[in-house]
Amino acid sequence: MDWSKLPDLVAVGLLASAFASVARRNYTLVSSIWLTGWILIVVHFVALMFVPEPGLWGTAAGLIALASLTWAAVLFMWASVPYREETSSRWMLSLLIVFNTLYVCILDAGGPPWLLNCAAILLGAGPLMLALQALPRFTHPLRWMTVALYFALGIFLLAVHHRPGNGPDLALNGLLFTVYLDCCLHFWYMYRRATTGAFITICGFFAWSCVFLVSPLQDAYFPTIQIESEVWNLPKYVVALGMILLLLEEQIEHNKHLALHDVLTGLPNRRLFQDRLAFALERARRTGTKAALLVLDLDRFKQVNDALGHHVGDLLLQSVAQVFSGRIRRSDTVARTGGDEFSVILEGPTNATEALHVGRSLQELLKEPMKLENRTVKTGASFGVAIFPDDASDLESLCIAADQRMYENKRENAVSDEHHPKGKMPGPMPPKPKGDVRIRQLL
Repeated sequence: MDWSKLPDLVAVGLLASAFASVARRNYTLVSSIWLTGWILIVVHFVALMFVPEPGLWGTAAGLIALASLTWAAVLFMWASVPYREETSSRWMLSLLIVFNTLYVCILDAGGPPWLLNCAAILLGAGPLMLALQALPRFTHPLRWMTVALYFALGIFLLAVHHRPGNGPDLALNGLLFTVYLDCCLHFWYMYRRATTGAFITICGFFAWSCVFLVSPLQDAYFPTIQIESEVWNLPKYVVALGMILLLLEEQIEHNKHLALHDVLTGLPNRRLFQDRLAFALERARRTGTKAALLVLDLDRFKQVNDALGHHVGDLLLQSVAQVFSGRIRRSDTVARTGGDEFSVILEGPTNATEALHVGRSLQELLKEPMKLENRTVKTGASFGVAIFPDDASDLESLCIAADQRMYENKRENAVSDEHHPKGKMPGPMPPKPKGDVRIRQLL
């Protein structure tokens, strides 16, 4: 056994354990794929310890070491694919694993030249054929980047793997350089953000790929310079550290999102709503424009919960949130500010007429039946509008004014329900009074 690999094995094992601990607290499909990749890296170092063994054991250990190193790269790359659910993406993953493993096994076992050529052709042309077959229904720049890299790799392998002397070594280094460069490019595409974790991981993968380029060049042109194997393994540790930082950064962002958004609907909660309203009022004050606050409260929501259950009530709130989010401008904000209360910030340019129009539009939308699983529910809403600075000059007074007008509208709806008993349970909204009297009272 090669005990000189033991320090590297311990170091990678500890990093993989730390990664597993972090990933367990923030479990996602990506983190599980990354963890599988690091387990394969640990297997790689374990197998390297048995490579010096004579006979079949040493040969098998060498194949396992190369295969696990290649599989880890393919998995790291696939984890950064934004279209993993695409059927052809799973086929591409399987194809790359099988063809990389086939070529490595034939190369390491010293297979016949014609078989090695066939494996190189499959490795270069297989991804291209799959991409062309899936082209009518799916395409993506990352896929064609992978296709181009493997096509160039196939040509390179056919050109060098039969060279006497260092041909097999050049071929193997070329293959590993390609798969880890592909990882680097995928991570760069997926994590194009100015964070420490993204920067360290991308740079680490680039350095990892360059190891398979610099090492043979150093052996060819500077053979007298001896570089310890630990130096070549440094990029692995850098990538592991970068991935741990990425998981921690995503966990922090997720916690921030939960602190500022409603868990059920995903809309901004009252805290974020008040921050955005304060910002909107300050900008309106600075620019001399107007801002509007629209408060909507669902009618008969308690009756929906009592008659159909809280599960249906939650589905109703989620559907209402989707309806509202799809009908307001990107510059505006819709938030869930209470149990069945939603608030909308309409930023300038706006006025009372436009705000009233938005409120009536949202109110009309809720008169349409909503399909919730196997039930159809009809609901309605009462709303109130307050304009800054016409109705109030500060945040608290503006909210009070909008709430008061909303409750006035709700009392009117309750009176209408008394005259139309069928409207008490979730069903059609009462008819709108003639002459638009109710809407004028809101203003």
